[in-house]
Amino acid sequence: MIQQNKGKIFLADERGHNEIEWFRSYNMFNFGQFRNEHKTPFGPLYVLNDDTLAGGQKISMTVEADSEVLLVPLVGAIAYSDNHGNSTVIEAGECQVYATPKDSVIQISNPYESELVNFLQIWFYRSSGEPGNIPQAIPFDIINNKNQLVPIPATDTQFNYSIGKFAGREEAIYKLSNPDNGVFVFVIEGAFEVQYRLLHARDGLALWEADEIEMEALSNDAIILVMEVPL
Repeated sequence: MIQQNKGKIFLADERGHNEIEWFRSYNMFNFGQFRNEHKTPFGPLYVLNDDTLAGGQKISMTVEADSEVLLVPLVGAIAYSDNHGNSTVIEAGECQVYATPKDSVIQISNPYESELVNFLQIWFYRSSGEPGNIPQAIPFDIINNKNQLVPIPATDTQFNYSIGKFAGREEAIYKLSNPDNGVFVFVIEGAFEVQYRLLHARDGLALWEADEIEMEALSNDAIILVMEVPL
């Protein structure tokens, strides 16, 4: 039986929204000009932006604190660079996890001439600002590993990430590495039931005081991202 643990739903329709002609950003937490007393960070997780960038365009951002940055292209590819001399190209089916110090300037560009790209950028506070790795594209295979959670390597042992693609009515259990941690679940595509809570595409769910998290896909080819963080 699924136990309903303490949690908080972050609905896609209630996200912050920033849009100009060539860029659109939906903000799960307070970011930029978006401020809402109910959208404060979940533990060290303080940015979860769902961004769309037009062909040939680029955005630049300053990371406000020592952070671990997770980039996940959803449609197309993105080119990453920063003021530390790093540069990579990351495609859908890959991600990048990078520890970056406070006041780093990162730039994300669309390498295509006319096609839109869609990607997630997720930032976590971390205790050390020293870069922990060289940014590189990390592949994850959710096609040949369907109906299970596929781990994504983190640079900081405090964090654990997993992503999975599921057929309708398929189930999975995520066991926390530390029961004192919390879990933030983000539905990329489709619909899921997670701990008795119904989530649609781009909804988020913060959970705490749990040893494990049970989830069931309610649609075919549903994709979910699971992030375990210290609280």
